[in-house]
Amino acid sequence: MTPEQRREIKTRIEKRMQELQITIAQLEETSKPVSLDQPIGRLSRMDSMANQAISGQRLTDSKRTLMRLERALDRIDNDNFGICTECGEDIAAGRLLIMPEATRCVDCAE
Repeated sequence: MTPEQRREIKTRIEKRMQELQITIAQLEETSKPVSLDQPIGRLSRMDSMANQAISGQRLTDSKRTLMRLERALDRIDNDNFGICTECGEDIAAGRLLIMPEATRCVDCAE
């Protein structure tokens, strides 16, 4: 992997982390429990509870992705960044541009 590719991946990681931090802040608001004291109908309350559950799952997924990106950012300057943890082969630069948190090549990830 070239130094230019590493810089581009690092830039993408940092940008994605910023986006996720904003998303997480928004999801923390929308995933708060639905108050039973609100004067809304039963179906509206059920809809609100379903939306809250979906937001909660997205929040969990976003936090997990952010954590993986933080680890990738810590590893990016190491010589083993971009090397598959399963087979030891290079992970394609295109894969790392799309999923910089990837630790396995496409073949091993399947």
